[in-house]
Amino acid sequence: MAAARLLLAALGAALGLFASAGKMKIVEEPNTFGLNNPFLPQTNRLQPKMSPSAVSGPAHLFRLAGKCFSFMESTYKYEFCPFHNVTQHEQTFRWNAYSGILGIWHEWEIDNNTFVGMWMREGDSCETKSRQTKVHLVCGKNNKLAYVSEPSTCVYSLTFETPLVCHPHSLLVYPTLTEALQRKWDEAEQLLYDELITDQGYRKILKEVFEEAGLLKATEEKEVEKQSKKISLEFETVEKCSKEYKKLSKEVKKLKDLLSQHGIAYQGNSAENTSVEHVSYKLATAVTTVLNGSKDDEHLHGDTGIWNDTV
Repeated sequence: MAAARLLLAALGAALGLFASAGKMKIVEEPNTFGLNNPFLPQTNRLQPKMSPSAVSGPAHLFRLAGKCFSFMESTYKYEFCPFHNVTQHEQTFRWNAYSGILGIWHEWEIDNNTFVGMWMREGDSCETKSRQTKVHLVCGKNNKLAYVSEPSTCVYSLTFETPLVCHPHSLLVYPTLTEALQRKWDEAEQLLYDELITDQGYRKILKEVFEEAGLLKATEEKEVEKQSKKISLEFETVEKCSKEYKKLSKEVKKLKDLLSQHGIAYQGNSAENTSVEHVSYKLATAVTTVLNGSKDDEHLHGDTGIWNDTV
């Protein structure tokens, strides 16, 4: 009898387990426990999109490379590894706790000959863009990550305190440059003082200096600009601007004279672009058509196809 009661008890327990299994909730989110497993090294859990830029800037800050500093905010742990990356880790026991990259070391932000921040870009995807972080370096007694915020969606702001920036000259850009780049900067200063270049030309030269020093990353737009041969009305120096204007003015006068010889009066439209380059283009189009003796319906790009013959 005792054996029979034990058998019935075992069957009842088994039936109870099956019943509870039937009520088990099915988790529909993808299981990322493998990526966020705290027992795995962080390098195995985080997947960076790119490699960090080379270490650059003030030499006395290079000693921070290879170190990481953490900061707790609510249930999140932030880690700042200078010249490497910024990461965020959710400190909970949820099976899909978040752990991701908020930015990878990219370049410095420079203003008025001073390093004002470190930009960490190309972090984890955030809808249509990538997460990025600006790190502000401020004077402090110890090296520590002091504050974290998110001023706009997926753009983070970190404040890092360190005694390495307490000296008033500790974040100046000029001393970090090579002698050759310092001379290039000095020459640009002199040209600007002598009014031989514009403010725009001066800023362009400085940007080239910073890019050559590895402090800034060259933009894709600059690479396109190098390959482009289009005429621009923006000039680095006043001399170049004046020279190009005189050249185009002579071309416009020549084309107007040619139209007059053929008995065609040119009438400009005040509502249109009246720049020298635009007028020159319109006159050249009209003269070419006159010389070809044709008024076909096929026009060049930008030609309105309207004729204003004057008898």
